[in-house]
Amino acid sequence: MDTRVIGLVARKEVRDALRNRWFLLYAAGFALLAIALSQLSTGDSGTAGYAGFGRTAAGLVNLVLFVVPLMGLTLGAQSLAGERERGTLATLLAQPVTRTEVLLGKFAGLALALGAALLLGFGLAGAWVAARGGGVEAGAYAQVVGAAALLALATLSIGFLISSAARRTSAATAVALFVWLALVFAGDLGLMGSAMTMRLPVRTLLGLTLLNPLEAYRIGGIAAITGGLDVLGPAGVYADRVLGPSLVAVLAAVLVAWCVVPLIAAGVVFARRGIR
Repeated sequence: MDTRVIGLVARKEVRDALRNRWFLLYAAGFALLAIALSQLSTGDSGTAGYAGFGRTAAGLVNLVLFVVPLMGLTLGAQSLAGERERGTLATLLAQPVTRTEVLLGKFAGLALALGAALLLGFGLAGAWVAARGGGVEAGAYAQVVGAAALLALATLSIGFLISSAARRTSAATAVALFVWLALVFAGDLGLMGSAMTMRLPVRTLLGLTLLNPLEAYRIGGIAAITGGLDVLGPAGVYADRVLGPSLVAVLAAVLVAWCVVPLIAAGVVFARRGIR
């Protein structure tokens, strides 16, 4: 692989993302909602500490769970499928580049664009809280930001897997939206209903929870903010007791696996599939 080629493709992808109206809308909406949450977290008392960074981070965890996966899935789903539908994928692959270089370049470019959107939202929210005197929970806030970046990469990777098999952008986007809904509703609400109807043991419930990248992020965010998982009920207490100090490492490994495995699968599908 030629890193220069990957860099060129990545720069092109960043430029395309900055011209994508949906991406700009997602980024602006995330930034505005992040600022609104930070204002609400400090507007009642104007005090520092948990009322500042801690409460803002708690609000942003829920915001990230809905907005960031939607951004990652849709952007990834439109990448290869959009090029294939417009006919530019054939032109790109006719150049002295490999499919792996194209795939990695596109992934790197969109990852940079997503990272910039996250830094904009989290940065503005953090600056607002810092200006109001917050700072005690800044470490927890940084952990939430890092976990959000991993979640964005994980969903972007899933989006690329969808895009590698789709012929049209509309079909890829529809599948991405379905996957987003499945991940959201298979999370807290779905697991709660399954546990009640099927009487799942706590160990099984925790295992199913860790399989969902959104839930892995949510657990990591709660652990960073509160220092424990008692608020999650029996599953949280069991996770604290079984995983203990290795909880963060396990959650990070889950998110990294969701970043790597779908991207490898996307490369396999992309290599075997034609340009149409």
